[in-house]
Amino acid sequence: MFKTVLIVAALAACSVDAQTTAPAGDARTYEYKVLATSRTSTMDKEMNEAAHAGFRFGSVMGGDTAGGGKEVVTVMYRGTPAAKPCCEYRLLATSRTSTMQKEMQEVADAGFVYRGQTVFQSAFGGKEVAVIMERDREDPAARYEFRLLATSRTSTMEKELAEAGLASFEIVGMTVGKTAMGGNELVTIMRRPAK
Repeated sequence: MFKTVLIVAALAACSVDAQTTAPAGDARTYEYKVLATSRTSTMDKEMNEAAHAGFRFGSVMGGDTAGGGKEVVTVMYRGTPAAKPCCEYRLLATSRTSTMQKEMQEVADAGFVYRGQTVFQSAFGGKEVAVIMERDREDPAARYEFRLLATSRTSTMEKELAEAGLASFEIVGMTVGKTAMGGNELVTIMRRPAK
């Protein structure tokens, strides 16, 4: 039941996103692909295989599914008739915010942009924040500088967000994850145009 609800919610979110980006009066239909795995390397591979078939990232969520246990579920979509391949993906996963910020910046410098994040529980029992980055071959993206904030206190997060906002960083995503150093933390991803 939970897996069905999760998939329906993810499809609804993708459908809304896809519809808001289509021109008014456009009667396109959409095809969806649901990917679910407990391994980050498998998800990265399956997302890029789907992208090669013309699918794009729609939504992601980590958690317990009815059939697979602790998994990350990603929904990909494409317009029909089938779209041409245009994107490639990197799935980054780590329990250290400093490592995540470094890895995000490395792929951002190579033209990837932030698309989503979730908490990923690996087959070995560890919890990691997972971030999906996308590079569109046909539409080179603006380059960004990333900043990750992590704290267990919401009052501290508000203060850190205010400071980052004054430095022109905008929020793009947030999750609650168990990190290697801080236990259960609120992890916020922010970006600003690269100089």
